[in-house]
Amino acid sequence: PLAMPRLEEVPERFSFPKGEEEILEYWKQNDTFHESVRLSEGRPPFSFYDGPPFATGLPHYGHILAGTIKDVVCRYAHQTGHHVPRRFGWDCHGLPVEFEIDKKLDVKGRQDVLDMGIATYNDECRAIVGRYTKEWEVTVGRVGRWIDFSTGYRTMDLSYMETVWWVFQQLHEKGYVYRGFKVMPYSCALNTPLSNFEVQQNYKDVSDPAVVVTFPLLGEEGASFLAWTTTPWTLPSNLALCVNPELEYVRVREEATGAVYILLATRLVQLYSELANPKKAADARKKFSEVERMKGSALAGVEYAPPFGYFEARRASGAFRVITGGFVTDDSGTGIVHCAPAFGEEDYKACLEHGVIRRGEPLVCPVDADGRFSDEVPEWRG
Repeated sequence: PLAMPRLEEVPERFSFPKGEEEILEYWKQNDTFHESVRLSEGRPPFSFYDGPPFATGLPHYGHILAGTIKDVVCRYAHQTGHHVPRRFGWDCHGLPVEFEIDKKLDVKGRQDVLDMGIATYNDECRAIVGRYTKEWEVTVGRVGRWIDFSTGYRTMDLSYMETVWWVFQQLHEKGYVYRGFKVMPYSCALNTPLSNFEVQQNYKDVSDPAVVVTFPLLGEEGASFLAWTTTPWTLPSNLALCVNPELEYVRVREEATGAVYILLATRLVQLYSELANPKKAADARKKFSEVERMKGSALAGVEYAPPFGYFEARRASGAFRVITGGFVTDDSGTGIVHCAPAFGEEDYKACLEHGVIRRGEPLVCPVDADGRFSDEVPEWRG
């Protein structure tokens, strides 16, 4: 007869958390992780560049999920014949650290930092970067991730920073580095651009002022383009108006004033809100008469007068005319976008494409690092 091996009996009720803790204790007692690294010495190395977390906050679900995926990658590399040393790291730079210190010291802006001294501010930041290192080590270990905390690195270490500069030098010497311009979210309080991640950390739905602005056509008295904007503070920096070349626009004459307005045909409701009410729509239509309809492409090149004349000299180089762009939609506003290329990513791309601005030239940006109007806008300076 065939002798069947006896299997260890499994208890009727098994505690998975307790089983995990027993495995973790086994790994700890036998130094399993470090032993596996030692035994793999001499194999082809596998280098895993792990984006380090900030040590000023506690680990959350996102960290645990990403860390588990990283652990799987490194374990697979080890099991396929590679030497995989794994070092934990700490990101010691950036807004999360500064934000904590700004709260502690009641720092309101760049000038407060300069008044106390950059060295003093840096010392305060440096003092908190390791606030939660022990909690991180416990959590990362509990989820079973194999990584070495004892040889961890910090981005504020001189050796790390010098390495980053060395890498940048190599890129520069190979001609891969250039100076460009990109419209990004910006913090006036911190005087620095923000990453998408940083913006989302404090994202809020707020009520913004929205205005409809007239842009009179040159050579046609009484006629104006209508543009809708939720950032009226960018109007002094206006350099172009953008329409969708494929959508249908309408020219209407207001019965009460005789004024002529041009806007997207499907967005007349922005000018006459009663059109959205079936009971009042008929009366609303009596307030204007339709003069003509045209595709957005027919409006390209038409010149207009901007709301402010601070940068009128730019007209000679192609500013203050209608351009076209597919990003203009019919779901809000008037279907005509006021473009201030220093303050909108789509504005910048469209104005660059149509020659309103040119690479390398200074942009119209009459706002200083604190978000206040500069001398270029004298009436609103400060």
